[in-house]
Amino acid sequence: MKHIARSALIIAVFFGLEKMLGFVRNVLIARAFNLSTELDAFNAANNIPDLIFALISGGALAMAFIPVLSEYRKTKNKTEMWGLFSQVTNAVFLVTIIFSLFVSLSAAQLVSWEIGIAPGFTSSQQNLVTELMRLNLIATILFSLGGLAIAGLQSQQHFLIPALAPAMYDIGSLFGILILAPEQGYQLGPITLPAYNMGVYGLVYGVIIGAALFMLIQLPALIKFGFRWSPKLNLKDPGLLKVLRLMGPRVLTVFFIQFVFLIQDNLASRLPTGSVTALVYGWLFMQLPESLIGTALGTALLPTLSEQIINNETNKFRATLEKTIRVIISLTLPIAVVLAINIRPLIQVLGFDSAGTNLVVWTVRAYLTGLVGHSLLEVAARSFYAQHNAKTPLVASGLTFTAFVLLAIPLSQRFGAPGIGLANSLAFSGEALLLFILLYRKMPFSPQLKGTLFRALAACISGVGLSVFLQKLVGTQTSTLADLGVTSGILILSGGIILPWLLPEIKDLLNI
Repeated sequence: MKHIARSALIIAVFFGLEKMLGFVRNVLIARAFNLSTELDAFNAANNIPDLIFALISGGALAMAFIPVLSEYRKTKNKTEMWGLFSQVTNAVFLVTIIFSLFVSLSAAQLVSWEIGIAPGFTSSQQNLVTELMRLNLIATILFSLGGLAIAGLQSQQHFLIPALAPAMYDIGSLFGILILAPEQGYQLGPITLPAYNMGVYGLVYGVIIGAALFMLIQLPALIKFGFRWSPKLNLKDPGLLKVLRLMGPRVLTVFFIQFVFLIQDNLASRLPTGSVTALVYGWLFMQLPESLIGTALGTALLPTLSEQIINNETNKFRATLEKTIRVIISLTLPIAVVLAINIRPLIQVLGFDSAGTNLVVWTVRAYLTGLVGHSLLEVAARSFYAQHNAKTPLVASGLTFTAFVLLAIPLSQRFGAPGIGLANSLAFSGEALLLFILLYRKMPFSPQLKGTLFRALAACISGVGLSVFLQKLVGTQTSTLADLGVTSGILILSGGIILPWLLPEIKDLLNI
């Protein structure tokens, strides 16, 4: 197995662990708070802190920083490389602090403005969002430092600890929901867990603990690779300027991406209670396969694509891209269809009433229509950043934001939260297609999709046929854990019948 496939597998395994822990966390949260105003407030309060993290040291910095660190790794010594890392760390920390203070002081206005986070909430709900947001900013600072650590380790082709870090966040969040939030302690056999009765505030304190663990677990690995922090910040340093030049367009790109989620909650706050939370769960269920396939492959690919460009290995770059496109389409298309067919029992485990379950089910299905597009976008965008081209993804993301707004307003009025999810899927799938068209015009490639699409369609038909047959055979109509087990079994069997159709693409994956 080649190193990209091995790295992608490591990332996928630990992303899978994180998603399992996240699923348990979200089941516990759903059963504790239901589709309530408090849970809507908690989910809405995450938006601005998530935006700061994504803009400064999440998706924005990683895309701009990893190609430059990869170049330094090849052409400079370790002292220079980690010196650049220290400077970027210092700059990011200062900027994060400044932004967090600004948001804390203006939180009430950011929540209640007509173009803010939740103008449709009641005043008491807006006050709750404001308080929770201010607490969340503590986690944002910790996440920002952790995001930098991930970029540093991935630039060294080390993916294990960065892939494990999100699971540490989930452990902290689980502490919040199991210990800090409940009024009465959970019973685990003969043991009764302590309960601090903090309610929804306990969830936020759990997030802060998780963010600290997310950062701390990565520090030993950074030290092992030779990182030593230095209190230096030279705004004229060529390496820092190169990162900033790449990061500038990427910041705007991520802003457009994150602003989509702000608009989603803005529109959902005007819909019935539970709509904001339905969007959160819809996105989370789609993100499970997207993270395991699209994000894992894209993350593992970026350092290699960057090195191929540095070494002027254009043919290898094309070959890597072609194989990756085939792999993503062949895996995500049948997974999206089979998961959409089997999603209801998984949602029923959350414990919502019938109307709430229907709302979340159709929202998840709306997001799943964009699984292929979102997964391809992970690779399409990174293909441009590997070439130190941040402007093209910026223009594409601006068009995506515009398309989303134009679609989301009428679709939300017609279909509610599922309409918003559908608008998201259509807009981001369109962005992936546009980026690949632009990439083809600059560097023609031929992924040879005819056979892949035929096999993916055959896999869809086989998986859906087996799923429907098994559903009718065993039945899944309640919210019991037994039904969760039955549905998991159906998904595993459906996966078993899908995989033989996809053997050529699986071989491609192992040879990337």
